[in-house]
Amino acid sequence: MSNEPKRYNLMELMVCVAAHQLEDGKTAVIGTGIPLAAAMLAKKTTAPNLIVLFEAGSIAPQLIRLPISVADSYTQTGCLIHASMDEVMEACQRGTVDYTFLGCAQIDPYGNINTSLIGADYQKPKARLPGSGGANDLASFCWRTLVITPHDKRRFAPRLDFLTTPGYLTGLGARERAGLPPGTGPYKVITTLAVIGFHPDTKRMQVESLHPGITRDDVRANTGFEILFADPLATTPEPTDEELQILREEVDPQRLLIGK
Repeated sequence: MSNEPKRYNLMELMVCVAAHQLEDGKTAVIGTGIPLAAAMLAKKTTAPNLIVLFEAGSIAPQLIRLPISVADSYTQTGCLIHASMDEVMEACQRGTVDYTFLGCAQIDPYGNINTSLIGADYQKPKARLPGSGGANDLASFCWRTLVITPHDKRRFAPRLDFLTTPGYLTGLGARERAGLPPGTGPYKVITTLAVIGFHPDTKRMQVESLHPGITRDDVRANTGFEILFADPLATTPEPTDEELQILREEVDPQRLLIGK
């Protein structure tokens, strides 16, 4: 890893990379934290017509200030519809939501996620985690699932302690055999080291780009299973000065996420 000073910090890079995944005119269910900052940045730059939905029921709000949760009143400002969780989840089930953003405590080679517990004993785990919330529903029915997470061996595990949210399950075709809609599934995993996709023939994780200063060995050393690398392997684009200015001055001026 390079120790060369950069114009941005790692959190700012991840927000900008996440914002680039969201297409103009598409729909996305957004969660708290980095996904929210990414959605706000996307709407102020490359995707002004992105339609944002929140699990608590708000649809297409004017994101004038960074909300601290999906039920924050700022998720409701000027919204097109103030509905309910039922209606947002129904929109996913109808196939009208393009993207969702999720986090994870563990993720395996096929993008399956654990946010329930750590440990082999369900009744007496080492740690009890928040659980699914709406993550299972969202990852099951939205067309593309984006995951944002730190990158370390404990998190990138060869086998989950508990399967909370389906990725590609056991590989190509497994989602469809389980009854999930064809064409849905994990799309990108954005980490502190790289941007990761999934090999089209196996649906195993495949690194698509390394963040500036990161090497293949850095990724291997922080992944608990054998991970593939795309050929050619790209370098993640650095944030532009305009993106950083908007992120710092308009999206997160209080530095709640991006730090001081």
